[in-house]
Amino acid sequence: MAFSMYSVAATDYGDHSEAMAAYQADGTARALTLRNRGPLRYDSAGNIHPDILAAYDAYGFYVLTGLLRQDELDDLARDVQTVWERAPAGPGAKVDSQGRPPLGLDCRARSFSWVRPLSDPLGGTDHAHGRHPAKMIEPDLPDDAPEYVLQVVLGSLQFSDACLRLYGHPDLLRLAAAINGDDFVPFNESMWVKHPRLGGSVAWHQDAFTHWDSPDLDAHTHGFNMMAQIFGCDAANGLWVVPGSHQKGRMDIKARVEAVGSDRLPEAVPLICDPGDVAIVSRQAVHGSFANTSDKMRTTVNMGFHRRSSVLGVEGGGIHNDVEIYTAERIAERSRVISYGIAARQQRYPNEVPYRYEPLHDVGYEWNAEARQAIRDYNLQDLGI
Repeated sequence: MAFSMYSVAATDYGDHSEAMAAYQADGTARALTLRNRGPLRYDSAGNIHPDILAAYDAYGFYVLTGLLRQDELDDLARDVQTVWERAPAGPGAKVDSQGRPPLGLDCRARSFSWVRPLSDPLGGTDHAHGRHPAKMIEPDLPDDAPEYVLQVVLGSLQFSDACLRLYGHPDLLRLAAAINGDDFVPFNESMWVKHPRLGGSVAWHQDAFTHWDSPDLDAHTHGFNMMAQIFGCDAANGLWVVPGSHQKGRMDIKARVEAVGSDRLPEAVPLICDPGDVAIVSRQAVHGSFANTSDKMRTTVNMGFHRRSSVLGVEGGGIHNDVEIYTAERIAERSRVISYGIAARQQRYPNEVPYRYEPLHDVGYEWNAEARQAIRDYNLQDLGI
């Protein structure tokens, strides 16, 4: 069952409430007509079914329904709650809400990110290479709203064994290989939360910031994010995506918002997911999310993957990690977390056939206390492009 760190009065979109309600209803109806959702399927040769790959290629996102079993969902929900409870009490805090040393206190990497309730801190700014060029509507706050709410946990695999085990899920890794090749590599991992009546927005954007002018650019150059939904999501608290936008290169989002005269892009649709569904979303697709004025929490476990060829020898970073050129050694060091995820999952599910990660299959990895220490601050090595 979903939980909340905060309890505040109801709120809405004020003068925009009627238009937003109509937009959400229309978006939901259009989303459910798309042919890009269903259970993960394999063909007779044991490969990811080509219909799934074709739909992802066409739309830039796909909803894998019912992928996570209830026992795994329960593990994830428990870990997520623990992480929220053990997070710093606020930006810069040295204790959690109960006065204890918080998670991440000894980490060099940034682990927790906060947002002012119902705000859009990125839209119209130069943050993250200016990739959020248009501001979202910011609803009025409830009178009893806190100053900040927790929005993102970065480097989440070091704080949650359940998330690490999910990272080693054989079906998800087979799908990553089917899209990005057997030598696929990580991007980064995180937990996202949209608190009821308080969750901030994330302005329309495309994640990528390299390769846009490359002659080798295609619809999948910048990889994708897998988004496991712990409590489900809908038009009010979930991510919205512009279908097919991943195929159109770098788009002028600001001009499109200005042409529409609103942040409610009419071509976008929301991710509609039940608990245990996993959405895969192209990092090149135009996507964003609105402030969550609903009573429903959305918690997403996010895992990103790239093609190896998209990062090898490329200068990246500046958002998720320092600017640097990604060497083969650097990529291998970051990729070992995949092997730790597979090993951790095998401990929890010993009767499950584990995924064989080809780039590191000849290196023995075990999940133990030494390995736990080895992934401390692993997100300093994220592969942002």
